[in-house]
Amino acid sequence: MTSPVEVAGLLLRVDKALSAFLAGQRTRLAGIDPALADVSDALEAFVLGGGKRLRPAFAYWGYRGAGGADGDEVVAAVAALELVQASALIHDDLMDRSDTRRGEPSVHRRFESRHAEAGWRGAAGSFGDAAAVLLGDLSLVWSDELLHTSGLGPDELTRARPVFDEMRTEVTVGQYLDVLTQATADTSLERAGKVARFKAAKYTVERPLLLGAAIAGAPAGVHEAYTAFGLPLGEAFQLRDDVLGVFGDPSQTGKPAGDDLREGKRTYLVAAAFGALDDGARDELDKGLGDQSLTDDGVQRLRALIRDSGALRATEQRIDDLMTASLSALEAAPIDEEARTVLRALADAATRRTV
Repeated sequence: MTSPVEVAGLLLRVDKALSAFLAGQRTRLAGIDPALADVSDALEAFVLGGGKRLRPAFAYWGYRGAGGADGDEVVAAVAALELVQASALIHDDLMDRSDTRRGEPSVHRRFESRHAEAGWRGAAGSFGDAAAVLLGDLSLVWSDELLHTSGLGPDELTRARPVFDEMRTEVTVGQYLDVLTQATADTSLERAGKVARFKAAKYTVERPLLLGAAIAGAPAGVHEAYTAFGLPLGEAFQLRDDVLGVFGDPSQTGKPAGDDLREGKRTYLVAAAFGALDDGARDELDKGLGDQSLTDDGVQRLRALIRDSGALRATEQRIDDLMTASLSALEAAPIDEEARTVLRALADAATRRTV
């Protein structure tokens, strides 16, 4: 079966738009200083080297579902979402001290190695951290530039702008709430749900859909239907990500086993475990969370605690319930039938994935 992201050749078209944009930026940076080739190399490798392209797909089919006609300018506009995603991931890896992303060195580790290999002065780690902050910021700046140079008309851009701005604010404050939750060791389901909504759910599904609807000039009823479909689906997407962060196969996820445990992520999965475990087991889980020196055996022990608590089963049930609500809203949405079919397939791809 053809991937839903590939319908209408979308994946290749998004990658083509990103490649062209980044090639132009490479020329621009080279004109400033040849040393900036490292920046171009890193961002091209990061943006073009993988990713599911789900956000552009939701935006494009949100646009088509609202009656929008196909065009390269729309594809370029929704491709800007991949630069928002790149910014979020680069910063997320830095905050989490992650060594890898998609099986390759994370950006801060890449520049740390560049510093060490060149024998430059100062601390290699500090240089890598600074580079990751700046490249993440640059990706966010460029997301705005790609949207505005996509070829959309002034009316379309005026409608798209508020959605795009709101989305970028939401994902940034969602990241802060995630960091805050780890620092305060908040294990409530309410907090875990809010982090999931703002860190990932809204900017993964709901806002891309609403961006597409805004570009198409859709009526309020379509926007409301997309929210009813997108919010629960986005939360289900993040819960699947949380499950993979603890139980995923490193050969498929591209990240070490149990990475979320070593990073101390207070996800819905972990919050559900805390609510179900007895005092002794809860203390053991609490002590292990965030322990960067956690061995593979330690990871297996924490996995067993979470699984035996019933939290994994409860999280899978929560994903199923959210999917039921999401798909029910999609069936009732006043949108084009072809788009409904693709959006249904995208929903399945977002929540049944292994990476």
